[in-house]
Amino acid sequence: MQNEITKSHNLLNDEGELIESGWSKNLIMKYNREDINSTLNNIKEWDYYYTGNDDLGIGISMANMGKVRALSVHIMNYKKGKYYMNFASCPLLDKPSHKMPLDSNGDVEFENEFAKCNYHRTPSKHHIKINFNDYHDSTNLKIDLSLEIPNTDSMVIAVPFEEGSNLFYYNQKINCLHPEGVIEFGSETYHISKKDTFSVLDWGRGVWPEVSTWYWGSASGKVNGEDFGFNIGYGFGDTSAASENLLFYKGKAHKLENITFHIPENSFTDTWSFSSSDNRFEMKFSPIIDRHSDTARGKYNSNQHQVFGKFYGKVTLDDGTIIEITDFMGFAEKVENTIV
Repeated sequence: MQNEITKSHNLLNDEGELIESGWSKNLIMKYNREDINSTLNNIKEWDYYYTGNDDLGIGISMANMGKVRALSVHIMNYKKGKYYMNFASCPLLDKPSHKMPLDSNGDVEFENEFAKCNYHRTPSKHHIKINFNDYHDSTNLKIDLSLEIPNTDSMVIAVPFEEGSNLFYYNQKINCLHPEGVIEFGSETYHISKKDTFSVLDWGRGVWPEVSTWYWGSASGKVNGEDFGFNIGYGFGDTSAASENLLFYKGKAHKLENITFHIPENSFTDTWSFSSSDNRFEMKFSPIIDRHSDTARGKYNSNQHQVFGKFYGKVTLDDGTIIEITDFMGFAEKVENTIV
């Protein structure tokens, strides 16, 4: 089942189909939007960062969704049990600065009358800068974060969709990034330090079917004084060639088989559980905040439950080492998308 891609080649063939499905530890397949066999309206390209600790979480996304360029920013105050979110957009213009990079190192920028955001990136550091006027109740938001990129494996997956041969999903998740910086939200100033805060990058490119649902979970932190994180998920695309489930310990990836999210039927804020087909990821999840949105943007509808809280349980590394997890901050989500 777990096809590891180890040789560099183009992502898509001349017909716009995936050449190879599977997973890898780095972005070794070459993405080029010119190879896509679909209209601009159907192409989705995004770069999302989550930065968080026990007190605060920040989610930032810049994306090209068809003919729209979008910025979304979410702030979660875990101590107060509150979250804030806002969204800005502008037409996708035919100029170099509006092109999303072909890998996870290129620069990105967004600007309209309300908000400005820049990702400036090198292989060793990603710098995020945001000025968002009237972000919430006439309160402005400023973010200045530098994320140190450690020497680490990542989660990369390339999968097709059964609904069409020209549909695909190419995704990289990099856990355990080390942030430093400042967040100014109205009269509040938050100093972010890599001593107690971690970040994750979600880089994605693809063409999706009209209806899709995915499950995703992620967490990063310290265990036994070492960087530890995980990426779990399923439901999006044909994952028969490989799952996207990996553990990261001391910068090394440990591949897992299938994982199932057991979400309570009555409430997303009740305790979740997770089970794995190989018994290497057995976890509970205690929610703190359900960041729920059910929005329509043009022809694109998205019902999201991104739930933040603490994981506890045990995982098993490739060599059989068992790691106990307690009060480990992260998130898990269920997202349903419809294109009408």
